Amino acid sequence: MTDVALRLGNQSLSSLKWAWDKKRVWLAIAALIALTALLAPAQLGPSLAFTANNLVAISPFLILSIGTAAYAAATGADGLIARAFTGSPVAIIILASLAGALSPFCSCGVIPLIAALLAMGVPLSAVMAFWLASPLMDPSMFLLTVATLGTPFAIAKTVVAIALGLVGGFVVYAMQSAGYLQNPLRPDIGDGGCGGATVRSRKDVVWAFRHQPERTKKFRKNAISTTEFLVKWLTLAFFLESLMLAYIPAELVASTLGGGGIAPIVWATLTGVPAYLNGYAALPLVGGLVGQGMQPGAGMAFLIAGGVTSIPAAIAVFALVKKPVFALYIALSLAGALTAGLAWQMIAG
Repeated sequence: MTDVALRLGNQSLSSLKWAWDKKRVWLAIAALIALTALLAPAQLGPSLAFTANNLVAISPFLILSIGTAAYAAATGADGLIARAFTGSPVAIIILASLAGALSPFCSCGVIPLIAALLAMGVPLSAVMAFWLASPLMDPSMFLLTVATLGTPFAIAKTVVAIALGLVGGFVVYAMQSAGYLQNPLRPDIGDGGCGGATVRSRKDVVWAFRHQPERTKKFRKNAISTTEFLVKWLTLAFFLESLMLAYIPAELVASTLGGGGIAPIVWATLTGVPAYLNGYAALPLVGGLVGQGMQPGAGMAFLIAGGVTSIPAAIAVFALVKKPVFALYIALSLAGALTAGLAWQMIAG
């Protein structure tokens, strides 16, 4: 009886652990909603609406990336796509940085595309280059930056976006060449839509697979699991973002970024991460602060740190990759923002 009881107890613990691992994000979302309803009931409606609106806004990117990844896995085309990014690492990283600086993705919006690229086996060095450059600049943001902060600032921010992508890509390439950062995706993602990040072995490609039950099942499994994975983490990220926008006033940000010396640039780098503002919302704030005497270098650091990452975006990144890759992503973001701020202060200060 003792052995039976122990086996049953172990099975129960295993079942609870499995349920916790699979549902912990949804439980966290439910707990956050409950706490908001209890402590700030007036904020619950706006936060839910903000979350829903952002999920709807990002849905085209979700549908495209999820469908592409699932279709590539089911047809066997993922190997072909991955091999398209093989060849000269230098050329691939340069192209990824340039493409990132021209793409219309925010720091959260780029997550679904990154998941799809890694699932297809695109090298992490190229993905990191795109990942870092993408949220910082796009054609419409360039024009708005020109209007609010001037053409030199807009050009400098574009150069920073490309440079940060290049540095990140080459750092990852060097580390992987030394044997680090292998298989960057989290193990709990597994084959559920975001498989390993190595170039796939050659296999037959079947473009029209709907009459092949095994491939159809694989498409459905990948699509469902990837959708659930991305939606739950982005829901948590957007709900947190809504609370930050509601309870971290712009005046507080402004008061911490004034003054002279290096300290405001350092503080702007650190403030840009938790004080999430999307690139378009941050530009008028920074423009006003610069007009009131804030160092231009602090403005650049704030825009780079807040653009590349933030707490909501960092949560999504943390859910996708292993801890060493996540730590490197944060380190590159902060180092890039601080360096850009100091360099711009020397040029324009």
